[in-house]
Amino acid sequence: MIWPGVPTVPVTRRRDEEFPLDNRKLRRAIDQGAWVRVAPGAFVESADWRSLRPIQRHRLRVKEVADRARAPQVYSHFAAAAALDIDVLGAWPDPVDVTIDRATGGRSGGAIRRHALGLDGIDTIVWNGHLITSPAQTALDLARCLPFTQAVAVIDQAVWVRRRGGPLTTTEELRRLLELSTRRGTGRALRAIAASRPLADNVRETESRLLIVRLGFPSPRLQERRILASGRVVFGDFFFPDANHWGELDGRGKYLSPESDADRSTADIVIDEKNRENEIRRTVRGFSRWEPSDIAPRRLYDILTADGLRSSRPRP
Repeated sequence: MIWPGVPTVPVTRRRDEEFPLDNRKLRRAIDQGAWVRVAPGAFVESADWRSLRPIQRHRLRVKEVADRARAPQVYSHFAAAAALDIDVLGAWPDPVDVTIDRATGGRSGGAIRRHALGLDGIDTIVWNGHLITSPAQTALDLARCLPFTQAVAVIDQAVWVRRRGGPLTTTEELRRLLELSTRRGTGRALRAIAASRPLADNVRETESRLLIVRLGFPSPRLQERRILASGRVVFGDFFFPDANHWGELDGRGKYLSPESDADRSTADIVIDEKNRENEIRRTVRGFSRWEPSDIAPRRLYDILTADGLRSSRPRP
């Protein structure tokens, strides 16, 4: 397994000999938005914090909390997901999730959110001097407690076959582990596993796919591979074979992020993408493109139907 790196932004800690702020200046800096409190006694400048993706922010929180723990702990749920690079749909919490033995009866508070679920039978691996729940265990723990779409997104991320280093787990392993557990939420987790797909590259693709089916459109194939007339190999996020309809979900980051293609300008990237789209359009009957902000029932329904894809249901 390839461990994701902890973000390298500078972290200022109270225990540092040259901590730059007294309590009053620190409170004012946080209130004014100049600094962010990551964990008790650990702070990051806001500009550095904003440069991180949400999952990286939570991963940094987890590491800072773990570094301050006086005894080994079992990090689980969102904390384990961040450490394992399992993205989630929606906001990451501020508290760091820890699973404890039922008999302990510890309360949540401060930077820690404790889950008194018991430690017997849970699947863990060593991490940073502590334990975290395994990818399969983490995905199941979240699938048991999250709404359906978010639960499927977590499963999709865990079984994603195009991940660098390979998938973190499989649906077979998830089902096997689920059979060994007596925790609540088994039915919810089984429904999420049944709806999961190993080719969803990100949580927004999962959200789109589930909404597309709910709106009455046919279930699409994912990551459709085509060799265009120019010899260019392309992959489509969604493809509806019966309608010969191609669909793509695009965030603006691919055009605006300097890391997306350091050797080309934004204009060059946009022109190349437009040429790619035109070439794809010549091979299909219909083509749809949408952004994450379009993933809402009426908006996505209107986009797909306007582009010629038929639904079995009326407009929501």
